[in-house]
Amino acid sequence: MNQGQENIAVILAAGKGTRMKADLPKVLFPVGDQTMIEHVIGAVEQAGFTRSIAVIGFKHEQVRDALGGDRIDFALQEEQLGTGHAVMQAAPQLEGEAGVTVVLAGDVPLIRSETLSRLVEGHRQAAAAITILTAILPDATGYGRILRDEQGSVVAIREHKDCTPEQLEIKEINSAIYAFDTPFLLSCLPRLGQNNTQNEYYLTDAVSMAVEGGLKVEGVIVEDFQEVSGVNTTDQLAEMEEALRRRHS
Repeated sequence: MNQGQENIAVILAAGKGTRMKADLPKVLFPVGDQTMIEHVIGAVEQAGFTRSIAVIGFKHEQVRDALGGDRIDFALQEEQLGTGHAVMQAAPQLEGEAGVTVVLAGDVPLIRSETLSRLVEGHRQAAAAITILTAILPDATGYGRILRDEQGSVVAIREHKDCTPEQLEIKEINSAIYAFDTPFLLSCLPRLGQNNTQNEYYLTDAVSMAVEGGLKVEGVIVEDFQEVSGVNTTDQLAEMEEALRRRHS
């Protein structure tokens, strides 16, 4: 792969994980014989990404020490002000790149390298500005819905609370894993605002920027929703443990 056309992963790993009931960065909780973020980094490496950047925050020294070595770069998010703000911290390390940047969370330990490869391949084939990894759920309550036009292109992500009754019937949801054309991502970040109830910078606003700019936004559907499920509680952690055991049995 030529320099400048790299596939780079930005792994969001700054959160505390308050509901995990332990004073440990969430991404360092073990699933099987590895921490959550090590599972994610492993999938990224197996998918052939050239570089990984972990955006760290809560107890960032502990995360650095746990990962160690030179397999991953770091960016520090001192305040947690949303997904867009997290990626802003990694932006200086993306300057000058002309390839693809995939943004994903560090708490999706079941993500497969094949899925990440399929996301990037679909993104490149479509010549899209953004490609969203999506999932079909029988009950999509609480998730952002994927709105598509008649040609099948994504035109918006609509949060559950903002959906019309018709949109609430949509079963395709946003997994919060994205492939971006890197120069487009860098052009979006300075334009992200905090005009929302949480006063945070949302990466999803880049979708509307792309659509308004006449650029293509695509969606690639993941077959197994559990791959893109995050961990927020100890119960969910136990479910991931069991799913990982089943995968390797």
